[in-house]
Amino acid sequence: MINTKEKKQESVDVLEQKTKKYEIILFNDDVNTFDFVIDALIDICEHSPEQAEQCTLLVHFKGKASVKNGSYKELEPRCTKLLNMGLSAEIV
Repeated sequence: MINTKEKKQESVDVLEQKTKKYEIILFNDDVNTFDFVIDALIDICEHSPEQAEQCTLLVHFKGKASVKNGSYKELEPRCTKLLNMGLSAEIV
């Protein structure tokens, strides 16, 4: 017999499998300033100033970084806004 806790965990496991997680990858460019990218991440991805700064540094030094995770439906409008601002980003 499955107890209530096991049944709830089984339901969560099934839901997590059905909800595929995606991420927005932001790419480095030689056009946009650090401040511009930081402000964009705060505004569009709802980062804290510290988180936005860290992501911007990762993008600068590594060439790209994951800046937001979630469902495709959640990320698509955010990625579009980043692209419209002249940033290079994609959902993977």
